Formats: sequence, structure tokens, C-alpha cells
Amino acid sequence: MSVQLFAAIDVGSFKLELGIYEITAKNGMRQVEHLRHVIALGKNTYSTGKISYELVDEMCRILEDFSAVMKSYQVSDYRAYATTAMRVAKNSHIILEQIRVRTGIKVRVLSNSEQRLLTYKAVAMKEAEFQKIIQKGTAIVDVSFGSMQISLFDKDSLVSTQNLPLGVMRLGGLLARIPADSWQQRPLIEEWVDKELATYKKMYLRDRDMKNRGIKNLIAIGELILYLARDEVDHGMADRIEAADFLAYADRLCAMSLDQIEERFGVNAGYASLLMPAAVIFSRVVEMTGAEMIWIPGIRMCDGIAAEYAQNIKKLNFVHNFDEDILTTTRNMAKRYRCGGSHSQCVENTALQLFDVMKKNHGLSGRDRLLLRIAAIIHGCGKFISTRNVSASAYNIVMATEILGLSHEERKLVAEVVRSHEQEFDYVEEDTRAAKLTALLRLANALDSSHKQKTAECKMTVKNGELVIACSYDGDMSVELLAVGLCQDFFEEIFGIKPVLKKKRRS
Repeated sequence: MSVQLFAAIDVGSFKLELGIYEITAKNGMRQVEHLRHVIALGKNTYSTGKISYELVDEMCRILEDFSAVMKSYQVSDYRAYATTAMRVAKNSHIILEQIRVRTGIKVRVLSNSEQRLLTYKAVAMKEAEFQKIIQKGTAIVDVSFGSMQISLFDKDSLVSTQNLPLGVMRLGGLLARIPADSWQQRPLIEEWVDKELATYKKMYLRDRDMKNRGIKNLIAIGELILYLARDEVDHGMADRIEAADFLAYADRLCAMSLDQIEERFGVNAGYASLLMPAAVIFSRVVEMTGAEMIWIPGIRMCDGIAAEYAQNIKKLNFVHNFDEDILTTTRNMAKRYRCGGSHSQCVENTALQLFDVMKKNHGLSGRDRLLLRIAAIIHGCGKFISTRNVSASAYNIVMATEILGLSHEERKLVAEVVRSHEQEFDYVEEDTRAAKLTALLRLANALDSSHKQKTAECKMTVKNGELVIACSYDGDMSVELLAVGLCQDFFEEIFGIKPVLKKKRRS
């Protein structure tokens, strides 16, 4: 049995974490080591916009220790990811280079959507429980130091995911300006949290039938809930907590002084000051959703990093389809900007057909196929803002909207493809992948120019330098023939293949 040792490093807003995992094809993955060092990177970032040299120096020393541990275990591979604090720090590029030079560790900054997908994969490792819970209305609530993410599931399908500026360190920075005991601060925190949640509720819960399609379960994840749950059940990890019991527990916690919280949880003053805001945030989400039960799977970011790695090397398979989650959130985005419907579906199907038939000619990956599909689903979103500046509006919408699982670079690629499919391609700004995906989307859109799905049933073949699209539609196809003709030159320039639309002869 082949055993691989893998190391996951999480450079978070309040701590550095190392997990070492044993991965096998037969048994999946098992954690064999876990190290954690508290360091408040986010405190600098949220107050000054930068991470100080003193913290960088401390961080590098800890990462050097992590590197030594990795060598002692003889790990064969690793991934090191940074999240919110590094993501928003103005000097992040300088810090990442210092880390690389001093420790040899290459750290990549995750987008928020990538970060959340990793945590969901960690949850999904507990497959039996996860699949059972999300059959009913479920919200995954991830309260972290920098922000909070709420993701709604309905009958095994991800409905929406949204990031809110309710991280406990952000709230802590606001509360630090108000000299008050914890019991006096609670109303202020609740007022601030309720303000953000009210907007969220209007946008994402307003149309839900709360009796039949309401939120029955919360899946609570993040570093802070691990501490809160550990204290709840005799200092052992609580797996399930009734919502009413958690609300009563939050009341007891919020009545404690800071010294009492330190003693109760065995943490320093800095960490203790974050637990009360975390309890308030979770309790307000419980009350907003009317959830009946809270499941705490006890996962960490490192677990998600290791799970994705194990999946990529084909030693871990998920029952849950995360690509479908990405597509579902994209379709909900299209619905919000009123660009879904039969035309969007036709363009999506045609784009995939073009991608597959041109596989030997474009050299793109399976991930590129997913990005093309996303671009096809939302290609018309710009018309929601402006019918005159559709392309620019579409670009801005995509760049301003979080799409689960996509990096910033991938989201920018999708935005450029959506922008360029109806305007002149920018050879300076855009790369080869963007050019190829744009050419495919342009042709797919051209084939349904009339929005009447005349080419929905067609056969495509690549032969003798031509992509022949044979269509059996009986009626007039002048609009489609004209549109295909207009995008022929660009398509041929990119692939060296000329697209030709033909009508099948009836026998």
C-alpha cells in the first residue's frame, strides 16, 4: 500500500497552522501531526492596512520551524495558503517574497471563494453526516477572524454563498474604541451584526417559504466555534447542539467578564476578547434563520487543503459534486441579473459541444471547460445594467460578484471572456486562454443569434481545416449564417480552423 505524507499550512488572520496527513488510496487521509501558533496578522491589517515587520519576522521564524517538522516527517509535498489578512494587506507581495527567501516555503493567497470551497470539502469528508444534513434546508456558517460566510443548501444543492464583513477581529477593532465590559458591549455587537444580517435576509431569505423550505440546520465551522463547542460539552468536542441550548450558552458567555472568559477557556486576553463576539454572531444567525440544530463537524482549514490535494491526486473521492455547486451559484447569479432562460441554456450547451469537438485543436484543460461554461451561463448579464454598454457592465458585474471556488485570476478570465464575446478582443490585456475561450463563446452565441434555438440540434465535425456545423432546421437561418460569418475570421485566427454553418440535406 502506497503511503504519502502531505503537509498543509494555513497562514490565517490570527494563527499559523500546520497539519501533516497520511494519504493512501485505500484509507483516504489521516492527520498525524497538528501544530498551531497564535499570531494576530489581522490586527495590523485591519487597523493600518499593512502587516508590520515585527509580525513578518515572527511569522518567518514559525514557518522555519514548520519547515523543519515537515523535513523530519519526510513529507513528499505541501501546500501553503494565506487567507483574509494577507489578502487585504497592501504589502502582501513583499511579505510573500520574504517568506519564500527566508523559509523556502511558497505561500499562495487564496481568494475568498477558493477559501470557502476548501472548508466545504473538509466538511464533506464526513460524507454520511454531510449528505444527510443538507437534504433539508441547511446553512453553512463560517465565522472567522476577518469575515463571515453564509452558504445555503436546499435538497443537496448549493443555492447561494455570500461573504459578510462580520469577522470577529473587525468587530474587535470597533469595540476597542469603546471602553466597556463584555456585558455592556453585547448590545452594540448585536446592533452591528443585525444591520448586516438584515440586508442579507432581504436578498437571500426573503423568497424562501420558511415553513417548508426554511433553514432547519446550521453547519458551524471555523476556529472560534471549535473553542465554543469544546467548552459546551465537558471540554470535549460537541458534535450536535440544539439551537435553544446554544442560545442559552451564548447568554451565559456574554454575561462573563474578560477575566472569566480567559479562565474558562484557557486562552489569553487577546483571544478571549474574540469569543464573545463570535458567540453573538452565531446566536444572531440562529435567530435570523430559525434553525433547530447546529452541527459542528470539527474541521480546520488544513483539513480542506489536504482533502483537495488528496482529491487531485485521485486518492480521495467525494460523493458530493462541487463543480455542480459552482454551476448552481452561477445560474443563481444569472437569474439575479435576468440573463438565464432558453438562450443562455442553448449557448451553454453549444459552447460545451464546441469545446469537446475542438479538443485536439485548442489544448485547453477540464478546468477551462468549467470556466467556459460559467461564462456562457452569465454572458448576457451586462444588459441588466445597460443596453448600450453591455460589455463593460458585464465585466464589472462578474468582477464584483463572488463565484464559489474561483480564484481572482479565474474570475478575471471569465470577466474578460464575457466582456470580449461581443466587442473587439484586446490583445494587449488578454492572454491566450482568454482568446480561445472568447472565440468559442462568440461562436456559440452566434449560433443562437435569433434566440430561437434553431441550431440546438446540430452535428459538428472538424475536417480539412474546417469546423462544419450541420444543422437540420427547416426554416430561415439568415441571422445565424450572418452572425457566424462575422466571427469566422477571429475563430480561424485563434485556432487555424474555419467555422462553417451548413443545413443538412433532407433525404
